[in-house]
Amino acid sequence: MLRFCRNQPWRDPIRDILNLDRYPIDQAGSPQYASLVVRCQAELAAGGMFNLDGFVYPDAIARAAAEILPLFEHKSYTHRRRHNVYFADQVPGLTAGHPALMQFDTVHRTLCDDQLTGMVVRQIYEWPPLVAFIARVMEKPQLYVMADPLARLNVMDYRAGEALNWHFDRSQFTTTLLIQAPEHGGEFEYRSDLRSETEPNYEGVARFLRGEDPGKHVNPLAAGTLNVFKGRNTLHRVSPVQGTRDRVIAVFSYYDRPGVMFSREERIGFFGREA
Repeated sequence: MLRFCRNQPWRDPIRDILNLDRYPIDQAGSPQYASLVVRCQAELAAGGMFNLDGFVYPDAIARAAAEILPLFEHKSYTHRRRHNVYFADQVPGLTAGHPALMQFDTVHRTLCDDQLTGMVVRQIYEWPPLVAFIARVMEKPQLYVMADPLARLNVMDYRAGEALNWHFDRSQFTTTLLIQAPEHGGEFEYRSDLRSETEPNYEGVARFLRGEDPGKHVNPLAAGTLNVFKGRNTLHRVSPVQGTRDRVIAVFSYYDRPGVMFSREERIGFFGREA
């Protein structure tokens, strides 16, 4: 379904993808834009994340899913990893066997940016007003799309029984767009502020992993929702998917400096190839 105005000779195609009436991120300087920034910053301060529900129109997110889903069968890389929450073999200050080093399994299929040329998710990821809006909310002078030809934009697919297990992020924040929600499971679960930049709180991490901390929260997401999440000090996971419908999510990588690249080892580890 196309949305247009008779008196407008040219219309940015992104307006048929994003609900810019509800989220006027293309109107920097307007009161509506400023109000949205303040709202998102308040949600970040309170819970470490903000959601833009219905950011992508239903017909556009359905088109994105139709473009992507057929690629998973033959073009994706299956990422399997057994890991602790730190994604590290050794953690200074912890001995082998410490409960904070409990092991988990992560399994999902991944498509890389070079497989998504011309698709809806690429249009959204690279759209300059979105990059500028996220920079404004995150109080960054400027953000840049990632330079890495594989890692800059990824789409992950989780089938029944598969999960992204408990971990802390290495990046300052993560931006995702849910493309398809599963029938059951596949929920984003998190425990806010479990550590800080100066206090690793290993015992608190261990208590949570043993099930002794009641502070777990669930962030329900619908297809078309944009989520920005500060996960460096918040433990989080995607719970195992249940049912016959996969969970499909795009991950947008933005940085506060240009030219960011993965190492050869990181590309092979995450994507099974270096180029």
